[in-house]
Amino acid sequence: MSSSAEYTPKTQTGRIANFVDSRVGGSAMVKEFGRKIFPDHWSFMFGEVALYTFVLLLISGTFLTFFFDPSMAHMVYTGSYNPLHGVGMSAAMASTMDISFDVRGGLFMRQMHHWSALLFVAAVSVHMLRVFFTGAFRKPRELNWVVGGVLLILAMAAGFTGYSLPDDLLSGNGLRIIDGVVKSIPVIGSYISFFLFGGEFPGDAVIPRLYSLHIMIVPALILLMVAMHLFMVVVHKHTQYPGPGRNNDNVVGFPVGPVYAAKAGGFFFIVFGIVAFISGFFQINPIWNYGPYDPSPVSAGTQPDWYIGWVDGALRLMPGTLGNFSFEWLIPFPWGTNTLSLNVLLPALVPAGIVFTLMFVWPWIEAWITKDKREHHVLDRPRNAPFRTAVGVAGVIFYCVMWAAASSDLIATHFHVSLNDVTYWLRSLLFLGPVLGFIVARRLALALQRKDREIVLHGREAGIIEMSPEGAFSERHVEVDEYRRYLLTSYEDRQVIPPQADRAGHVTGKEKRRGALSKFFFEDRVAPVTPKELAEAHAAHGHEAIEVDDKNSIGH
Repeated sequence: MSSSAEYTPKTQTGRIANFVDSRVGGSAMVKEFGRKIFPDHWSFMFGEVALYTFVLLLISGTFLTFFFDPSMAHMVYTGSYNPLHGVGMSAAMASTMDISFDVRGGLFMRQMHHWSALLFVAAVSVHMLRVFFTGAFRKPRELNWVVGGVLLILAMAAGFTGYSLPDDLLSGNGLRIIDGVVKSIPVIGSYISFFLFGGEFPGDAVIPRLYSLHIMIVPALILLMVAMHLFMVVVHKHTQYPGPGRNNDNVVGFPVGPVYAAKAGGFFFIVFGIVAFISGFFQINPIWNYGPYDPSPVSAGTQPDWYIGWVDGALRLMPGTLGNFSFEWLIPFPWGTNTLSLNVLLPALVPAGIVFTLMFVWPWIEAWITKDKREHHVLDRPRNAPFRTAVGVAGVIFYCVMWAAASSDLIATHFHVSLNDVTYWLRSLLFLGPVLGFIVARRLALALQRKDREIVLHGREAGIIEMSPEGAFSERHVEVDEYRRYLLTSYEDRQVIPPQADRAGHVTGKEKRRGALSKFFFEDRVAPVTPKELAEAHAAHGHEAIEVDDKNSIGH
């Protein structure tokens, strides 16, 4: 008969931890998660910035809910800001004014909430771009990519619903645009508008409804998406950049505990400090300068926050007519004639639909074209995926042109040019910019690959000019180290996959289209340096024979 002595911690903290662990079994989970390895790279911090700014949003938003009154009831302002004293406004606007001028620390918390929202959407956007350009969306992370896309949409929705709550002139103009877009939907648009606003615009119900969306539904969905995203990161393991000893079967980095947890905790307070500094010294959204919303005047120079600006810009770029062709149609129905305003509906829905549809389905498009069903845990350098990089650059330019169009009136006034000329140029850039960006980005990526080949085969320039016994001058080249050489050569040589016959020996139309796209994707490529080429380069010294191989390795 044997007995084992029960472990008794000596400290109060240890006794509490042992009490919890003996009842919930948390030590095994903490031990397993603490040993999880995460790679270390500066570009991975954008995801952390998004998470930390969302935490700041929750903290500052909780503070603001204690003082904000989401009501559109009319009242007369009697607060501390004298220029608006005695002016009629909604209770939402008045409570926002009170938070700004009468609640201790209220203006700081308002600005921290606003700056955190801007940085949150920016961090999510840049994080998604990093994932796209490095190919981190490939199997098995396709669903996590979709979750990230949904999270980006929810971030913009959270920003817009919060931006509209103060019921000032600027946010009211934004809601007026939304009302116009909703009413442009055929048949049901007017009914949706009446439901959203509680009657004819501006109604008396939109602020309470947006408030419910902003503090409950949208944050809950964001929390769900964040939890799903982090869960899949742990399940799939984190991707890593190429390098010696790194492959699809391992992760080179640091464990969560204690290294990564300590670094992440410190980085959170750095982000917190930067946001607090910006919020304390840089004013944003001064609603007292705009005044309460009044639907009668038309204001100039108003702009939404940057993440919604591209939709506003698309509306500004859309013409009402093209020659004699009108984008406003009258469609007869049994109950009467309905107006279909395509000059409002198309720019509001089509550009965003194109961007998000391509974003969501791109992992499957690329896997179909390349016939690649393998798991990928090592990232691509953007230059080693020229077509994908070019597509990403084209998409960014497409977005940026519409974003710039949201400030077309300010561009015209600040640079003293015609507003019509600015609009015409931006309309041209909307179509030509992505095409030119695609061509330039693809050629730059291929040129960088050729430069990598040259460095591997001939070494890097040392900046020293030497004279040969024959009197010829040349620059000394220094051979790169093994780590650098591995980084420059360890990428997959994607080649054109021609259309292939099925089991019956037929080449389907779908397969022909895939083959054509494969040729378009990979016809121009630069092959990585092979060991044979490297050995010949080292043996030749003069590199004459390698020059020919270097040119022949570029497929056209």
